[in-house]
Amino acid sequence: MRHYPAPTEQKHFELSFPWTTPPERGDWQVVAEGVVWLRMPLPFGLDHINLYLLEHGDGWVIVDTGLGTQQTRDVWERVFTEVMQDAPVKAVIATHFHYDHCGSLGWLADRFQCPVYMTRGEYQALFVSPSTEGGMGWQMSQFYRHSGMPDEDISGLLSVMGDSSYVQDAPESYNRLVANQVLRIGHHDWEVVIASGHSPEHACLYNRQAGLFISGDQVLPRITSSVCVTVTEPDANPLKEWLDSLQGLRCVSDDVLVLPAHERPFYGLHHRLEQLTEHHQGHLDRLLEHMCEARTADELMRFMFPRVRSSFDVLLANGEVLAHLNLLLEEGRITRQLIGECYRYQRVLASNECSVEVQVTHI
Repeated sequence: MRHYPAPTEQKHFELSFPWTTPPERGDWQVVAEGVVWLRMPLPFGLDHINLYLLEHGDGWVIVDTGLGTQQTRDVWERVFTEVMQDAPVKAVIATHFHYDHCGSLGWLADRFQCPVYMTRGEYQALFVSPSTEGGMGWQMSQFYRHSGMPDEDISGLLSVMGDSSYVQDAPESYNRLVANQVLRIGHHDWEVVIASGHSPEHACLYNRQAGLFISGDQVLPRITSSVCVTVTEPDANPLKEWLDSLQGLRCVSDDVLVLPAHERPFYGLHHRLEQLTEHHQGHLDRLLEHMCEARTADELMRFMFPRVRSSFDVLLANGEVLAHLNLLLEEGRITRQLIGECYRYQRVLASNECSVEVQVTHI
């Protein structure tokens, strides 16, 4: 079991935002001495990612990279000249392996021949992605059939998975980040805080001196980060890791200015941690109420996320529902049985409720 330092005192009971509007996409602004907020464009509904540039002597350290697209690289070329004044990039830090954070990681490392810093779990995850060349393999097809997904929805996922925007650009080597490690960047020390659930070993950076916390995707001010089960590990329990990590982040001072990967920087870290915990607890409660009868994951997905439209929405929503179901399974609050090609999930009813025969999970 992971042990966390004692939580710090909560001082903010709502979120507050120092900047009423963000920079335009592709633009930037200074948020603290030696810290630049770069709002890199994304070609999705979520149309940007926040990257951070840290002054480091006669050069810079970059935190996260954006997609591996020409648009991203064009923005970087402007940044190299207009922000960095053609000073070198001394290192690139990746909070986690997702495409919008690591898409240009290898390109930046090669361009400046500089080291990459990330956790072992995130570096290894760059190389673990099911191939969709030549169609969907049997394991992936079985994974989605087990959830009860219709054939037309399964076919639609291939176009999403094959989108070139999601290509990862992995460097050939990396320097490993570990929990409680201190990175001396410029005149400041940044402590590495590890969290899990959204990704295997997400690295956040905590600057006690300046009261700054680069949270990556682990804490966002309005939207919630995806916590998904995928074909790579179908029985994983990322939601438990996520909820445990939210509790662990309470060791970070509530006075920090949170610098998230999306939307605007904010104050109110601990209040946001409470909101995120309550959000997922609400999902768990709603799912349990809807499982008096046996349901497939696809049926539960459409109950929980009735506004899913695109194949991308279906991909994320399916993974989110499975994450909640796997947590409930591990806690013994539901059962799962394979009937035909589909798993069906049902709540374990209390002794005073009318109950059908409890289902036993068959391997």
